[in-house]
Amino acid sequence: MNKPLLAALATLAVTGVGVAPAAASSAATAATASPVSSAAPAVRAVSFAGTVALSNCSGSVVRLPASEDDDPALVMSNGHCLETGFPAAGEVVVDQPSSRTFGLLNASGTRVGTLRAGKIAYATMTDTDVSLYQLTSTYAQIRGSYGISPLTLNDTRPTAGTAITVVSGYWKRTYACNVDGFAYRLKEGEWTWKDSVRYTSACQTIGGTSGSPVVDNATGKVVAVNNTGNEDGGRCTDNNPCEVAEDGTVTVREGINYGQQTYQIPACFGLDNKLDLSRSGCALPKP
Repeated sequence: MNKPLLAALATLAVTGVGVAPAAASSAATAATASPVSSAAPAVRAVSFAGTVALSNCSGSVVRLPASEDDDPALVMSNGHCLETGFPAAGEVVVDQPSSRTFGLLNASGTRVGTLRAGKIAYATMTDTDVSLYQLTSTYAQIRGSYGISPLTLNDTRPTAGTAITVVSGYWKRTYACNVDGFAYRLKEGEWTWKDSVRYTSACQTIGGTSGSPVVDNATGKVVAVNNTGNEDGGRCTDNNPCEVAEDGTVTVREGINYGQQTYQIPACFGLDNKLDLSRSGCALPKP
């Protein structure tokens, strides 16, 4: 995962360079930062609108394809960004009370309001690295108060070559690149993630970008959540994830960053944005 934000900031202060995708602990990981250049892929559908800043990470207000305006809104970030610390390997958090707050951004990256969670609907660092907070506000209330609409989670798997943008609400920065491919398994310390998105080298995310939505530039829909990168060329250690192929071959890609796919999330929510891990097609890990 991306380094905890405090560790990332300490590195920045000492060296003047960035660190891995941002989180709130020592297992998070990222790489040196690089703002989007004028030569980056077109991002006509991408802005900061609907992204949020957490105390230690980034995130976004998201809706499912079937969500309705009067449903309680959801905020998505990483499992390793939880205020309670990193979930252990195999741990799944469901329906836990939370009063966490999130700074809501408009299209230009200006903070326009504060949103509050009522609970952690779902969080894990097993197979994926995601947290989904249920807010005390509906999508309609957020739109009425701030003029901000949520980002939509795509329910289909992205493809290699897709032009994407990682949008960090914490840093108010974007990183544009392409989907380079997919890691059958991505192993970092005690955690293993399945079918992770590998970015091309242009997405040099830094500490604090953990939990950022990864947006398909062509559709404006979210296809992944940013979570980690190999900092030092280490092999399968904290802050240095490695790729493990189906035949067991291990590949280390120093300086390359990753996200976790989100297309499987919509199948696990029913009416009123209610989590239901027993629904047909839901493949998220269960408690």
